[in-house]
Order: sequence, then C-alpha cells, then structure tokens
Amino acid sequence: MNMSLDRFITKEPEQKRKPEPMEPKPKPPEQPKVIIEKETEENEEPLEEEEVEIEGFEEPEEALLEETVFEAETPENTGPCFLLSVSYSGKKSCALVKLYDPEKGKIYFWYDNTGHKPYLLTDMPLQEVMKNPSVLKNPGFDPAHCQVVRKTDLLLDTEVELTKVTAKDPLSIGGRGKGLRDILPQTWESRIRYHDCYIYDRELYPGYLYRIRNGTLERVEYKIPDGEIEAFKKIFPPEDEVFKEALDRWLPLFSCPAPNYRRVAIDIEVSTPQLDRIPDAKAAEYPVISAAIVSSDGVKRVLLLRREEISLGEKPSELSDVELIFYEDEKKLIEDIFKVLSSYPIVLTFNGDNFDLRYLWHRALKLGFRKDQIPITLGREVALLSVGIHIDLYKLLHNKAIQVYAFGNKYREVTLDAVASALLGIKKVPLEKLVTELSYMDLAAYCFRDAELTYSLSSFNNDMVMNLITLLMRISRLSMEDVTRQGVSNWIKNLLYFEHRKRGYLIPRQEDILRIKGETFTRAVIKGKKYLGAIVIEPRPGVYFNVVVLDFASLYPSIIKQWNISYETVRCPHSECRSNVLPNTPHWVCKKRKGLMSLITGLLRDIRVYWFKPKSKDKSLPEGLRRWYDIVQHALKVILNASYGVFGAEVFPLYCPPAAESTTAIGRYVITNTISKAKEEGVDVIYGDTDSVFLHNPSQEQINRLLNWVEEQFSIDLEVDKVYSYVTFSKRKKNYLGV
Repeated sequence: MNMSLDRFITKEPEQKRKPEPMEPKPKPPEQPKVIIEKETEENEEPLEEEEVEIEGFEEPEEALLEETVFEAETPENTGPCFLLSVSYSGKKSCALVKLYDPEKGKIYFWYDNTGHKPYLLTDMPLQEVMKNPSVLKNPGFDPAHCQVVRKTDLLLDTEVELTKVTAKDPLSIGGRGKGLRDILPQTWESRIRYHDCYIYDRELYPGYLYRIRNGTLERVEYKIPDGEIEAFKKIFPPEDEVFKEALDRWLPLFSCPAPNYRRVAIDIEVSTPQLDRIPDAKAAEYPVISAAIVSSDGVKRVLLLRREEISLGEKPSELSDVELIFYEDEKKLIEDIFKVLSSYPIVLTFNGDNFDLRYLWHRALKLGFRKDQIPITLGREVALLSVGIHIDLYKLLHNKAIQVYAFGNKYREVTLDAVASALLGIKKVPLEKLVTELSYMDLAAYCFRDAELTYSLSSFNNDMVMNLITLLMRISRLSMEDVTRQGVSNWIKNLLYFEHRKRGYLIPRQEDILRIKGETFTRAVIKGKKYLGAIVIEPRPGVYFNVVVLDFASLYPSIIKQWNISYETVRCPHSECRSNVLPNTPHWVCKKRKGLMSLITGLLRDIRVYWFKPKSKDKSLPEGLRRWYDIVQHALKVILNASYGVFGAEVFPLYCPPAAESTTAIGRYVITNTISKAKEEGVDVIYGDTDSVFLHNPSQEQINRLLNWVEEQFSIDLEVDKVYSYVTFSKRKKNYLGV
C-alpha cells in the first residue's frame, strides 16, 4: 500500500540441490448426542493446542549481534522511519535499534543512550544482595544500578517490594549456567530476553513509526483522519476506558499503512557428488556454484561459478531480462553475495536459517574470510544479518496459525514447491539430473526460479505477507526477526508481558500460577487433553431443505471478554468474589478487577468484529484501503483464535488450567442453552459445530427471537452465517455438503 508521509506528525515528548524441509504429516427429530471437539472459526480446521507453535516452548535465543565491519549509518536526525528490530550490540554493550527509512529504502542504526541495563527481580532485600559473596564475585554484576522497586502481584492482588538486580550484559543474567539467576534463590522476570525487556521498558512498538531527533529515539504518531475517528466513536462509548485505550494506542497501530519495503530474495546452489546427499551446512565442504538475486527494485541476477566441462547451454526465455555474472573465484562470488546481504534492508530466504546463510557463513571461513568480514551472525536456530533483517519464509509459513488462519490451509506441505504452487500457482523448475551436471543456463534458470518464488511469496496479493508481518509485529511487540520465527503462543506471551510491564504488574512464574490456581476439574474425552473441549452436536444423516446456519462471532474471545477470564481473575484471592461462579465449573471469577487477558482479547475482538472486518467488505471504500483493512482483520484473527488455547498449554509460561477450562465450559453452556432455546421456539436443530448451529426451516421471526435472546442472555453476537437451499449430512461430524 502506498504511504503518505504527510500523515505523520511528530510527538514532541517522547548445492547440490539443498533439502526442503517437510512437515511431518427424514425421521422426527431425535435427542442430539453430545461429543467433544476443538474450536474453529468460519469452517476452518480447528487449531489444536499442540499446533499453536508451542513445541517445547524453549525461550528463543537472545539476539546478540557479533562485531563485523558491516555497519549502518547512525544519524543524529531522521525523518519518519519504521522500527524493525531491537537486538543487543556486543560491540557497544547496549541495545541496538534498526530503523527503516521508507523514503531512502535503507536501514539506520540507533544505539541506546539512556543507560538501560539487563536486570532481574528477586525477593532478597537489597542490602542482602549487596553483601552476597556469590553475587559480588560474579563478573557481570552491576551494583551501581541495583534498586528497590514496587510491583503489583496480580495473583495475590497486592503490592510487593522487590530488588532489581542489574547486570553488565544479558548473558550475566543467565545463559552461561553461572548467571545471576542461577545464584539467587528466588527470581522473577529473569528468563526474558534482553531485547524484549528493552522493548517493554521503553514501550516500543516494532513495525510502527519512530524518528531520531537530536540523537534521541522518539515515536511518531500517525494522524488518523477525523472522519475515521468519529465513525470509530460509534462503536465504543467515548467515556469507556477501553475506548480511550483503543483510540490512543491501538487504532493508530492498525490504521498506519505498512511501507513498501525495499528487499531482496536470495537462493544458493551447492555442488555435491551425490543426488541423495544433503549438504552439511556446518561442514560446508562443497563450493557454492550459483546464487540468484531478485529484488523489489528490479534487480534480477544470477552469479555463476565457472567449472570445468560445464557447457553454456541455451539461454531460456525466462532468463531474458536476468543478468548473468560468471566468476573464476568462489571467494569473489561469496564476497559479492555478502555485498548484497549488507546493502538491502530486508533479505528473504526459504530455509535460510538452516541452509543458505548458515552454509555461506561456514563456507566463507573455509575460504579464508575473517569472522568480522561475514555480515551474518549465527545462533542455534537462526541466522541474523549485521545490517538488515533476515526473514526466513519457511519459518513463517510453517507456523500453523499462519497456515490455517491467514492462508486457509491452502498448502499442507511446507516446501517451496508446495507453498508456491498453492499460493502463486507456480512451481519450481523440475530437475532431471544433478545440479552439478546442469549447463550454466539450466542451473541459472533453476536457481533463479527459486529466488523468484521466494520473492513472490512476499509480494503477491499486494505485499500481503509483508503487511501481515508488520501488523503482527505491532500486535505482539516483537522484532521482525522474532515474529517471523516464533509461534503464536510467543506472540501472545510477549504482548501480555509488555502489558504487565507497562502497568507495573509483576510478571508471574508458572509455578506460582499453578500453586495458587490449581488444576482442572473436568476430564477430557480426547486422549492427551487436560479438560473438556468444545461441544459438537452429532449430525442426523439425511437431506434437509432451507437450512440456516447461525454463527457465534468469535465465540471464545467473546467469552474471555464477557466473563472476565484471565489467569489472575479466575479463582482470584477475594473471598467476596467466590459467589461469582462461572457456568458449568466450580471456579469463580473476580468482580473487583478487569482481567488483563479479558481486556486485551475483548478489545482486539471488538476492533476486528465491529470495525476492520466489516470495513474490509465495504465497497464504498477505495480498494487499497479495503485490502489493508482485510490484512488487519486477518492479523487479529490469527491472534484471537489462539487466545484461549495458550492458557491450556502446559509449556506456556502463563499456563492456567482453570482459565482454559472455564472458557470451554462456558462455550458448552452457551451452545447447549442456545439449542434448548431454539427447541422452545419450535425450531429443529439438526447439527451444531463448536461455535455454530444448523436450523432446519426456521422462520425469520424465530431467527430474530433467537438472536435477540442470545444477545440479552450472554452479550455475545449470534448472526446468520449461511443459508443453504439444501444440506446433506453423513454420520461423520464436520462432514456435510451444502448448496
């Protein structure tokens, strides 16, 4: 979407063929029988808790950039830029912010000058910390900045006094096995990566507008048109606190368009002696024989290493506008690849974390490059760039939430060929022999197609993927490298941590939540589950005419909002709240405090349902604006569909079984009562599927009465989703044909 900087006003204060990863792979109405299933929305496959990208939930590794000769400009003043990333600079021993200038298409560096330090919290009094021999002997301990802080403990709903213990660098907090968190008996907030901590404390919004003014990093506010504000006011009462927060904080984040990022896609091919041999990126034994480059500014180039007995071949038509450069020296070829990597703000790969960039790093060392001459920093699972941002599209598209809710399960295998075929309608160039046996022209065509597909995945549908990434950064408060590699549970965790820090709340430890809140009381029907899931009414096989499908709009997010579900509010510490029991559970919910998850989920749900979703279908709006609104509502949908499930995942840091169990229990309560009410109205309910009910031949009056009753009883929106002329049901759940 085109950007207009006029709407920004400054706020004064403030290989052989490398392997592609594969993803392991009519009778009278009868009394309905109840079975249990998981939530889905809009006829999509349900997203199981295990699929919410929580495998093992290891804390992502710290972004510590190695010192290299590659640097970006560090200006004292800039125009409006987009904050893409926060990392830790070992060279400068401080936070490094990467800003993208949309006018010049380049990256700027801003190094922290506020004196912010890594820290953890402990209940050990400050005086004792300062006398503790083990702490004092730790070389990373920074006594000068230690202090007493006060936080609100939401689990106990009380203020607590803690000691803030600071360190000279992030690894001194933890990561070496002898960090401060390993020395102190009790710590809180000690497993938060430093660059995330920095984002929380500075209240930064990755993906949003900032500028450097006289050496200081400042937020730039996006000016929302007055007419849009007035229309938005009709959704929320102006005196509502939630409305004010939505208007002040969230609406600008969602309304500000993403820039047209200057970016480049790269793909390499490596020579190996066997077709079935996977090149070992760490060993990097074989030469890089080609590299293809496709960029947003029109560069189409293939770098080719000359080898003996390789024929030139005939130049295919698809290479007619592609520049081919031949090299006698592999080292020079890689040197030119590094120039590309360091000259673009964003570099796209498909599996570059595990192969392309990792192989280049190790191969460069073998060829005699010094580490500081390589513009790549390797982590256990990531490959970062010294100057720009590396997006590994394989990691992003492998994310189950993106696969299901952003792309509607259009692809199942996460290979470049499968994804490109499904989303772009274009496949890889088929190989009939080893890449080492291909002519130069055939090799160039093969390699170029891979880079072209990788770039096109970022640009198709008017830069949908790049826009989606930008919005997910703004919602999750994660840097671009992180949001494209982490799963939705990490996005939600990071957002919740940000909101805790902003409000002065202590971020709880999982063991404290479990100790205070306890476990679930229901038993799951599905093996491996900890509690009962959603309800599905077993279908009555047959053919039915005039079937109306009623859908609960964002059922679980609505429940979280209306019933005040959050880890701190379910089974709260107040005796006066114990009478406020949640339906179908022994759990009570707080009447004195609005739950953080309830507040955020409710806000995001309402913004999506009442504003961005309908606006995305409003034909009176310009097409470009409608596309942007559609991206916003899809980004919100991705987050909302996982908002309840994370609390029921043991590996989630804020795991709270009673909160997750209460959400599904209320869902069953709402559905069963709605079905009962429909029967009272004389309506034949023939099927129910998680958050929808199928009514056989209802009158408009019956439909209206049912919609109004649900709104009055539960304050949840029930709407007509589909009307079928006829529907055929089999005996299997989720298996029907409607016309």
